[in-house]
Amino acid sequence: MLISSAFAQTAPAAAAGGDLMTSLQGMLPLVLMFVVLYFVMIRPQMKRQKEHKAMIDALAKGDEIATAGGLLGKVTKLADATVSIEIAAGVEVQLQRQAVVQVLPKGTL
Repeated sequence: MLISSAFAQTAPAAAAGGDLMTSLQGMLPLVLMFVVLYFVMIRPQMKRQKEHKAMIDALAKGDEIATAGGLLGKVTKLADATVSIEIAAGVEVQLQRQAVVQVLPKGTL
């Protein structure tokens, strides 16, 4: 007919340690990809998180900051999870500490 019968071929007998070496060679690209992924993506992200946490912990009253929403202001009050910033004369906004993206140099505003 149109479809011919397929016959399985037997693999040649492998050496005693051949199976272990073949499986290690099969896993090598996966391990190498994980190592590259760690050094290119995971490690720099962990470093940025550590620097951001240190910056947030070091916030003090009078610091000039930029937020994730684009607001620029001067820190007026600090709480455990929030920070109050003055964005204009007499206008204060309360934000989460995690929203602080950058501490600006003094005199920027």
